[in-house]
Amino acid sequence: MISPASIDQVFETARVEEVIGDFVQLKKAGSNFKGLSPFSDERSPSFMVSPVKQIWKDFSTGKGGTAVSFLMEHEHFTYPEAIKYLAKKYNIEIEETEQSNEQKEQANERESLYLVSEFANTYFQKILHKTDQGKSIGLSYFKERSFTEDTIKKFDLGYSLNEWQAFTDEALKQGYNIDYLAKTGLTIVKENKRFDRFKGRVMFPIKSMSGRVLGFGGRILIADKKAAKYVNSPESDIYHKSKVLYGIYHAKQSIAKEDNCYLVEGYTDVIQFHQTGIKNVVSSSGTALTSEQIRLINRLTKNITVLFDGDAAGMRASLRGIDLILEQGMNVKVCSFPEGEDPDSFAKQNTLEELTAYLESHAKDFIQFKASVLFEDSKNDPIKKAETVRDIVNSISKIPDRIKKEIYIQECARIMDISEDVLFSTLAQINKKEFQEENKQYQKEQKAFEVIKHQQPVEKVDVQYVLERKIIEVLLLYGNKTEDFEDLVLKENDKGELILEPVIHQAKVFEKVFLDLQDDEMEFTNAQFKILYYTIIDRLNQDTDFELKTFINSVDTDMSNEITTILMEDERYTLNDWNRMNIFPKEKHHSVAQLVSETILSLRCYLIDQKVKEFQQETLQNKIDTNRNILEEVKDYSGLKMLLSRKLNRVL
Repeated sequence: MISPASIDQVFETARVEEVIGDFVQLKKAGSNFKGLSPFSDERSPSFMVSPVKQIWKDFSTGKGGTAVSFLMEHEHFTYPEAIKYLAKKYNIEIEETEQSNEQKEQANERESLYLVSEFANTYFQKILHKTDQGKSIGLSYFKERSFTEDTIKKFDLGYSLNEWQAFTDEALKQGYNIDYLAKTGLTIVKENKRFDRFKGRVMFPIKSMSGRVLGFGGRILIADKKAAKYVNSPESDIYHKSKVLYGIYHAKQSIAKEDNCYLVEGYTDVIQFHQTGIKNVVSSSGTALTSEQIRLINRLTKNITVLFDGDAAGMRASLRGIDLILEQGMNVKVCSFPEGEDPDSFAKQNTLEELTAYLESHAKDFIQFKASVLFEDSKNDPIKKAETVRDIVNSISKIPDRIKKEIYIQECARIMDISEDVLFSTLAQINKKEFQEENKQYQKEQKAFEVIKHQQPVEKVDVQYVLERKIIEVLLLYGNKTEDFEDLVLKENDKGELILEPVIHQAKVFEKVFLDLQDDEMEFTNAQFKILYYTIIDRLNQDTDFELKTFINSVDTDMSNEITTILMEDERYTLNDWNRMNIFPKEKHHSVAQLVSETILSLRCYLIDQKVKEFQQETLQNKIDTNRNILEEVKDYSGLKMLLSRKLNRVL
């Protein structure tokens, strides 16, 4: 258990924009930040972060909350794990009691898989640094690769003993369940036998963006024709190799800062580059590049530079991933190393300045690279040259941006010495089916729109819903604030006429709202708002130091989503970047007291209108002479509304 004092310190210190900025590239949008949703595949930003309110909202999925809820949604942390992550990020010491074996067993399956992986990571490091076998074999190998002690510790590199059950026996001894050891792939269970998957290998832990251990890569160090050189953890509930990039945890901040990501093939390529001083580098860990991996980078930058070995096989392998990157609307450059060199060896032999200079001078635009590689094989063969041109145009067709497409067509025409008309014709042929499908979809949408436009009535605004929502917003933002409120009290003058006389009194916003609604016996009609209203009032009554982010974290997910939707709705327009089009929406400027009075008065006027309509309906249904009492009540309500309108106008 984490102590309440530690949790409070974490909440006070953590900044939502800093926490989310580690996972999503955020750009300034007025007083807020915006970015691409990390929960959906999109190309236009619908994700917003408010530093003032310390909350975030994803309009594409409806999710929202605070820094803690973001980590729980994005990284699948439990509440305590999110608190620990933030404590580590902000160097906060937290007080907690150690988990017993019974508590470990009671943890749910996903948490248990993480616990097992974290234990394995610590165990392999201990073996590397504290045992004779680890030092003589594992540590010696890393030193041969020129990895420093700091680098080895930074990447949590380890070693698995060359014994059949060394890790499994130790894990069971420490109280970890064999089922979870098997599900993570750390232990292979066959009938009555069980043995270590990574026996006799140096270990590379594969981490998520937040630094959680998801799986491992292991390299064998002895010559064994039957054993694979590299072995990775199998797929599990926490490890999906198509959605993970090796090194992303250490590279994410540098990628966002440099606005570029270097993509390499192996673990040691990443580590060697990082040690040399280039930290914005990740690896697909020996697997074919996937769309999910590209989208992971896309959250941090639009620019990828693919690095590969100088041999022909390496070149052609990188060509396969280029089209996938282009489909995501990203900018691609490609850089090859001299023949016989790979990113690891080249970085080891050069200083940071030399490596940086080489990357800058040799990184080519994808079209130049593709043309140079393919054209070399086809320059004396017209048929092969035609295939090369079609291959390049096919890559260009993947680009979503039509302006970029045209520029690349022009560049291809120049490099390949062929007319632009021919290339545009080829592009049209390649995209013909896609264009037809897009056109069909467009016509279908237009037809549906016409049906809706002509057949469906315009939906009326639910005034009471809007006003109840506004009351919730006011309570969340200003509930604990003390304000001077002007109340206009009805008094009779010398002539016997009713007049409104101003009276100033001081009160907290939540007290003013609660008493006004109670005086008028007004009830919320929206069930969720009603629950939320009484929850907020109750919390404000009990907690003099009411904190919005603490409150959001204390309610359930549905209520948290509703709160962030209410609070962020007015700022949604900033996602559209109106300023770029010379459209400048006016920001609302209200005093808190004015906002409270205006909202409650508007609700009173609306409810009076509803009451008068009820009287009218009752009179029509009775179909008898109008009841004198009803007429009197209508007259009284109408007079009250007139007075309230005057009061409302005065506030406005």
